[in-house]
Amino acid sequence: METKYNTVKQAIKSKILDGTFQPNQKISSESELMKQFSVSRHTVRLAIGELVNQGWLYREQGAGTFCADRSKADTVPVNTQKNIAIISTYISDYIFPSIIRGAESYLSEQGYHVSLFSTNNDHENERKFLEKILTQQFDGVIVEPTKSSMSNPNINYYLNMEQNGIPYIMINAFYDELEPLHIVLNDEKGGYIQTEHLIELGHKNIMGFFKTDDMQGTKRMKGYLKAHRDSNVPINPNNIVTYTTEEKQTKTIKEFDRILSMSDNRPSAIVCYNDELAIALLDVIREKRLSVPSDISIVGYDNSFLAEVSEVKLTTIEHPQDKLGRKAAELILDLVKVNGETNNSKEKVGSVEFEPKLVKRSSTKELKSDFIQE
Repeated sequence: METKYNTVKQAIKSKILDGTFQPNQKISSESELMKQFSVSRHTVRLAIGELVNQGWLYREQGAGTFCADRSKADTVPVNTQKNIAIISTYISDYIFPSIIRGAESYLSEQGYHVSLFSTNNDHENERKFLEKILTQQFDGVIVEPTKSSMSNPNINYYLNMEQNGIPYIMINAFYDELEPLHIVLNDEKGGYIQTEHLIELGHKNIMGFFKTDDMQGTKRMKGYLKAHRDSNVPINPNNIVTYTTEEKQTKTIKEFDRILSMSDNRPSAIVCYNDELAIALLDVIREKRLSVPSDISIVGYDNSFLAEVSEVKLTTIEHPQDKLGRKAAELILDLVKVNGETNNSKEKVGSVEFEPKLVKRSSTKELKSDFIQE
């Protein structure tokens, strides 16, 4: 269990790291901290004393306690090891091992040590790792942003990294307000291709599942809608199911089960946010004694290993995975080099967008004209 003085100490450090307390700015008084954390003056003084000893704060007699300018500290140990941090929403699941492997292999070839952090798509975990990066010595950071379509509470940490000269790039998605260098897949086009493929097969009643707390899902949904409009196929609002990270194991299955239980106007095809969801929906289809693609066609996304492990081989969208990871590693090292030059310019390094392509397998089929809905 964390001690009270550690709670106070960490809270002050967090405010320094997110830029709330700027160098040479006076921090909250002892009385204010006592009231804020409901602790004794002794506890506050212990926390402040340790931060002063560690170079985070300094005292001025009669004036108070101030935030130190750590950029000018000459007590920071020189670390000869070259370090890159990779912050990903997940590490060991789904397509993430392939992405990380691509980045890690290239960075190792170039003599860099890689530290991996998994946020589990949680902002609080992201904050903790950003604080760690700001307090330790990293040459650069590769970040897959957490819940990238939502307002992010950790923006100040990224701004502080910029102020401290720690270059970072974002992969798979990015925080738009920061306009960072990024490497992504054209997800809007990917969602368009998924849907267009089904429309070309004669499907008009197409259900779409999209995870919308991440930018990838919102863009894939945009592609789904655009493909319908371009083909003059009416969109049934009831066919669109959106869900968040926390709802992916519950809302999606429950809603799909409900729709398949309906006797009329059952969808003939499904567009899925990813292959992982497609495999979960296959289980529901089996339970309803329906088959793919005879009764329902289904398209996944990412061309993960899951696309071929089921008895139904998934038609899906190709994700660069290993190539994306390697490109991210190349880009962050380019940034590290640019950062070390006198004429520092992001213009020497550019963002990258991979183009999606459809991988056709056996989970989709042409809808016979007799069964095409009017």
